[in-house]
Amino acid sequence: MTRENHPLLVVISGPSGVGKDALLERLKQRQHSWHFLVTATTRPKRPSEHDGAEYTFLDTRQFREMIAGDEFLEHAEVYGYLYGVPRTQINEAFQASKDVIVKTDVQGARTLKTKMPQAILIFLAPPSMAELERRLRERKTDTDADLKRRTATAWQEMKCQVEFNHVVVNHKGRLAETIEAIEKIIAQEKAKGA
Repeated sequence: MTRENHPLLVVISGPSGVGKDALLERLKQRQHSWHFLVTATTRPKRPSEHDGAEYTFLDTRQFREMIAGDEFLEHAEVYGYLYGVPRTQINEAFQASKDVIVKTDVQGARTLKTKMPQAILIFLAPPSMAELERRLRERKTDTDADLKRRTATAWQEMKCQVEFNHVVVNHKGRLAETIEAIEKIIAQEKAKGA
């Protein structure tokens, strides 16, 4: 028996600034029948973001009500904001036999693997920490203190790669290669025995 007809939960994680959002945006354009889970957060919306697309933006009260209602499969506080993986999106996608792609931080990936051991964890890594720090500075969305905190967290997250099923290096200017690597991993996991 293969996984071809059984939906996968694919968790893409990695340090802040590694390119998870750009990767997911390009994967969405590839016309896969995957469900791209929209994470809920209390962090402020960036100018280029749209509610319900990159994230579902909630205030803290709304988020806490969802926690109280057990509406998240996983939730955590990251950099002072709350993030959560809505349970209903995964359930509905699985009922429709769709694979689910989730973007989360390393802590969230670990929690999802505990709750759903069949989840496939993919760690998106930078080619070097110097490159990651440069990308974070170029975003110009963080204060100096935030950049230091993100960099320090990234160093710790890089040590967690061994907990993941797969590691893919995301080189600047070579996003197409990263996308192909992710698609190949998902195809291989689908072809494995259940």
